[in-house]
Amino acid sequence: MTMKIVLIRHTSVNVARGICYGHSDVDLASSFPEEAAAVKSALSAYKFDKVYCSPLSRCRRLAAACGHESPVIDSRLLEMNFGEWEMMRYDDITDPRLQEWFDDYINVAPTGGESFMNQQARFLNLLEELKEKGDNCVALFTHCGILVQALVTLRGMTPQEAFANPPAYGTVMEINID
Repeated sequence: MTMKIVLIRHTSVNVARGICYGHSDVDLASSFPEEAAAVKSALSAYKFDKVYCSPLSRCRRLAAACGHESPVIDSRLLEMNFGEWEMMRYDDITDPRLQEWFDDYINVAPTGGESFMNQQARFLNLLEELKEKGDNCVALFTHCGILVQALVTLRGMTPQEAFANPPAYGTVMEINID
């Protein structure tokens, strides 16, 4: 049986560029009402059997604005955990592991955080569980990192290809899986 997964990235955040904010619960930009309306319109063609959502407010608020006030909250949909680097500017990080991470962000985790492969493992765990449930169409309100994981694991892109043109805020991406 084919299952349709619709991944929805949260809308723009009120965070300066160059700051690691993965697991941090940050405010949404003032453009939220307009961005949320566009996402809601894009989702109007779908009938979801189940709606899942990251626990962070930027995703929960978008889900609610799209008419899904009580989604299933699942921490496997969280953005990458930047550990000790959370809410720091990349330029201000003095951790000697920063260069190691830049050189191999696929396998190296930020200090106290998780690597790309750690995030991939939790995403694949969620996918396996979703397949077992047998729903036809599910929505996942989530983050850029999870959309990148979907591009890599379900569409066959390399991480470098997926990160070269990351999904924009408010992206709605449909993927069918068997």
